[in-house]
Amino acid sequence: MKNNNFSAVALKYPPEKEAPVIQAKAKGFLAERMIEIAKENDIPVVEDQLTENILSLQEIGDCIPEETWRAVAAVFAMIKQMED
Repeated sequence: MKNNNFSAVALKYPPEKEAPVIQAKAKGFLAERMIEIAKENDIPVVEDQLTENILSLQEIGDCIPEETWRAVAAVFAMIKQMED
């Protein structure tokens, strides 16, 4: 990776929330480290252009922005298929 412009967002979808919640977000080296830790712990990692939108608009603990719901739902569906 070794790209300072690289970014990462960790999402969780608690059943009591209307949308997934941002658990962590980072850029550069910290984003690369987030990805490494996720992979080491068998946490699904999906590369997508949504990350920049979520990073710039939201804070940790916030729900993702409504304009990303459809795209994030597709990502969660893809992860579910990978797990089955």
